Amino acid sequence: MNFGRVLEEATPLLLEGLWLTIGVSLLAIAIGIVIGLIMCLMKMSNKIVFRAIAGAYIWVIRGTPMLVQAFIVFFGFPQVIQMFAPSFRLDAFTAGVITLSINAGAYLAEIFRGGILAVPKGQSEAARSLGLSKGKTMLKVVLPQAFKISIPSLVNQFIISVKDTSILSVIGLAEIVNKAKTYVGKSYEFFSTYIFVALFYLIIISILMIISNYIEKKLKYEEKKSGK
Repeated sequence: MNFGRVLEEATPLLLEGLWLTIGVSLLAIAIGIVIGLIMCLMKMSNKIVFRAIAGAYIWVIRGTPMLVQAFIVFFGFPQVIQMFAPSFRLDAFTAGVITLSINAGAYLAEIFRGGILAVPKGQSEAARSLGLSKGKTMLKVVLPQAFKISIPSLVNQFIISVKDTSILSVIGLAEIVNKAKTYVGKSYEFFSTYIFVALFYLIIISILMIISNYIEKKLKYEEKKSGK
């Protein structure tokens, strides 16, 4: 176990993987927010077809392991598409973003639904009494407040997504765990390398947890201040 050697040799590789990990997570959360919001509104729709589609999506994604989802996206979908377009290929980065996005989207849908339900009904009633349509009330009155309520949960979901990127190493995504595997295969420094990987994750997650706690405290302070 040579920590000095691993620190010198593996750190540049691990940093490359770390930046990719963060980049994939940010992109996936951005897409996941769009998916989650659409699925949330569909699940709360008056139309049974929309509710059924959203419910099925959330049920399937939350009920299956992300590892299986990654295999389906990376290996399964291309095989089906190649029946019609033989030259179709899907790289690990794109497959990783798709997998992480649809996975986060299912959880974000429930987070947004909880945020919408937490907005007092009086807000909607007041907006409707002023002549706003149901759609405009949702867009201009309910959603901004629901999004604000959901911010701490959004940060927590981002933390989960950052950790979930490690699963995507199985499809060849060159994130931090994949880079560690590459280095370990050459150096056989298993213990030291994965200790450093754990430390990298711990530092990033700790920073995100501090941000989440700060946002949550600030929101609570603003609620108390407005209550007064």
